[in-house]
Amino acid sequence: MLDSYFKLKEHGTDYKTEIIGGITTFLAMAYILGLNPTMLSATGMPAAGIFFATAISAGIACIVMGLLSDIRLD
Repeated sequence: MLDSYFKLKEHGTDYKTEIIGGITTFLAMAYILGLNPTMLSATGMPAAGIFFATAISAGIACIVMGLLSDIRLD
């Protein structure tokens, strides 16, 4: 089902590559979720609010990119 929707073979990729990409993205976002509130709270912003804003915006962006990744602009 996923192969037919995302056309993995047609795009020259496989499940392993996509899973490694997903894990890499997850680890990068986990790092950002810890770092962003630490940096921005030094300016007086509430750390909890920064954490939740970062988490929500990253979650929405990941879902949108995952669903629209097959759209081509050419």
